[in-house]
Amino acid sequence: MITGLGVGGAELQLRSVLQHTRHDSDVVALYNPGDVASMIRSDGVRVRDLGMTSNTQLSAVLRLRELIRDERYDVVHTHLYRACVYGRLAARLAGTKVVVTTEHSIGETHLERRRMTLGVRALYLGTDLCSDATIAVSDTVATRLVNWGVRPRKITVIPNGVDFGRVRFDAEARGRVRAEHGIPPDAFVVGVLGRLDPNKRFNLVIDAMAPLVDQRTKLLLVGDGADRERLEKLVRAHGISDHVVFAGERHDVAAMLSSLDLFVASSAQETFGLSVLEALANGMPALYTTCPAMDGIDTDRARQVPGDPERMRAEIAREISERRPRADVPEIRRRYGIEAVTGRIDDLYARLGEAQR
Repeated sequence: MITGLGVGGAELQLRSVLQHTRHDSDVVALYNPGDVASMIRSDGVRVRDLGMTSNTQLSAVLRLRELIRDERYDVVHTHLYRACVYGRLAARLAGTKVVVTTEHSIGETHLERRRMTLGVRALYLGTDLCSDATIAVSDTVATRLVNWGVRPRKITVIPNGVDFGRVRFDAEARGRVRAEHGIPPDAFVVGVLGRLDPNKRFNLVIDAMAPLVDQRTKLLLVGDGADRERLEKLVRAHGISDHVVFAGERHDVAAMLSSLDLFVASSAQETFGLSVLEALANGMPALYTTCPAMDGIDTDRARQVPGDPERMRAEIAREISERRPRADVPEIRRRYGIEAVTGRIDDLYARLGEAQR
C-alpha cells in the first residue's frame, strides 16, 4: 500500500521490489495512480486506486478494511506517510496478521516534505502501534525513527536496492539522448536527476557550473517539479541557457544516466541517496553533499563535496579536467543488489508470519 504512484524514489523502489519478490502481490494506491502504476500493471501486478479526494477522508479506513478483509492478505506493507496512517489502522481492523512499514524519507525537520508538527508525529506514532515492524532504508533513518519515538526493537535496517540491469550503461542510448538535446558527442556532460524540489538544491549546481559551461561542457537536469520555474530563471540570470538542458520527467533512467559523464547530488537532507548508487552502477563518478548509502564504502569513484557553489565548482572542475572513464564499484553491487534486498524483505515477512502462529 502506497500513498500515490507518481514518479518518485519510493514508488520506483516499490516497483523494483515487486519485480523480484517471491510472493504474490497486489498494490493499493490511496490516490494519484500515475505513471508508476502503469509500469507496475505492465509487469502483471494488479493495482487498485482507492480514489481518495482529500487527506482527511476517514471513510477510506473502512473501505481499506473491507478490501483487505475481502482479499484475505497475509501481509500488508505500507509505504509513505499517508498510506501508513490509513493502511496500518485498516489492516489491524481487518485482522491482518502481519503489518509492515517501510520508512523512506524521514529527515531532520520534515517527513516526506511535510513539516514534523505534533499532529503529524501523533498520527504516525499512534498508527505505529498497529505495525509489527518498520523497515528503515538506512542507519540514518533508523536513528531518526528512534529519536522520534519508534521503539528500536521494531526497526529493521534494509537498504533500498539497485536494479543494475535497469541502470546499465548503454552506448547507443548515450548518443541518442545527446542528439535529442543538441549535445555534441564529445562534450563533457554534468547531470542531476530527481524531483525539482528546493530540498534537492539544484540551484547550487547551476551556480557552481555557470562559469564552467561552454560548447564543450554542458549541464543536464533530469526531472520536473515545483522548483523548475525558479531554476530556469536562475539559468537565464547567469546567461547560460544555451548550455543547460532541462530534460523534464523521464522514465528511461539508464539512457539518461548513460548520456552523462559526471553525476552531482546536492540535497540538503537525504535519507538514503539511491540516485548516487544508480549513477555509480552506470559507471560514472559522482559527487554528493550527503548520501547515507555511501557510509562505510571506500571508493574514489564518489566523494562528498561542500554544499556551497565555489567549493563545489572546484570539485566539478577537477572532474572535467580528469575526464575519468567509466568503471565498476563492486562493493555497491554486493551491498545493494535488488535481488538480495528483496530477499531480506521476503524473509522478514516469513519470520513475522511464523511468530504469529
